[in-house]
Amino acid sequence: MTLPENERDYNALSDANFRCEVRAFIEQNYPQKLRFMLRRVKRDEIMEWWRALYLKGWIAPSWPVEYGGMGLNGGKMVIFIEELERYGVVASPDKGITHVGPTIMKFGTEAQKRFYLPRNASGEYIWCQGYSEPNAGSDLANLQTSALIDGENFVINGQKTWTSMAHDSTHMFVLVRTKKNTNKKQEGISFLLVDLASPGITIRPMRNIAGHQEFCEIFFDNVRVPVDALVGKLDDGWRVAKALLSFERLNIGSPRRSQYALRRLQMLAKAKGLFSDSGFVDKYATLTMDVEDLGSLYGRFVEQVKRGEPLGQDVSSLKIWGMETWQRLTELLIETGAEDGVGDGLQNIDDVEIDFLTTFYYARSATIYGGSSEIQRNIIAKYVLQLPS
Repeated sequence: MTLPENERDYNALSDANFRCEVRAFIEQNYPQKLRFMLRRVKRDEIMEWWRALYLKGWIAPSWPVEYGGMGLNGGKMVIFIEELERYGVVASPDKGITHVGPTIMKFGTEAQKRFYLPRNASGEYIWCQGYSEPNAGSDLANLQTSALIDGENFVINGQKTWTSMAHDSTHMFVLVRTKKNTNKKQEGISFLLVDLASPGITIRPMRNIAGHQEFCEIFFDNVRVPVDALVGKLDDGWRVAKALLSFERLNIGSPRRSQYALRRLQMLAKAKGLFSDSGFVDKYATLTMDVEDLGSLYGRFVEQVKRGEPLGQDVSSLKIWGMETWQRLTELLIETGAEDGVGDGLQNIDDVEIDFLTTFYYARSATIYGGSSEIQRNIIAKYVLQLPS
């Protein structure tokens, strides 16, 4: 008898069998036109693939089985990611899976779990993150967007910026100030779930350096949100935000981007006959080992989450290593491309298609968003190494 997909224990499979099953499913179901895309896709473009994963029971590989996930352990999760990258599967607008879902599981009420988790998994709700403000980026605790309680609602006023894909999202998880004149900036902040169709919200898209509409400014003008949209306790949103930032750094630090860039570098080098060049091979081997180390580190943190253990401040090392490895790979890609490496748009080199500059541009901001590398190093120095301020 064949078990339903949501009752299978994928961790009991051998790594080889699991890899084969994942590879076969991706090759049979992922749209060819979306392979190796360099920009973020919109939900309408990716929904065919989303539905295939959802119907298979694979849309939330890291979620526990009881919430509709695959319950993958760290090793299987890395294999899943490796196969996505091998085939050039673009990242989906999945903050509802990778960010909001785990946060609601940890801090949400039972009613919030029953309401939001199924809608996140089905793709009915697509989420963006309302954290950064014009004067509160790396210093997030300085945020000023306010939410005051008025009867059964919060009333939100303020602005968020650098919000990825807000113009293509249905909902936002947002940090707001619900109490002023506190002893510490981190106090008096709350975590709310907001429907972007609410009256009073204005979304203005911005183009990035590669010419794509990805980031947005969001303006809140007396936006009313029901009080049951609060996740965690009132004025205790910083604790919720820190947990979500751990999930974010786990997601940002995944080996997916670096594995993709390494795969393109390998294809390009093979086309140009560079594997007979000892100088190139030294650089390639170093970066290959860096990507392997990144995968191992990522798997370790995934295992920690699976055991129900909170992620500590040392998860910042994953974000640093992941983003800086990706940057080094894109730099070697341009160097390997020579004169083609500085050409704008898609380049065809011996039947290998690469957009060198878009890859390079996207990697430039990687050490800034999600907490800059400087901030991450400060966190490690202070909270992990216990160095003096």
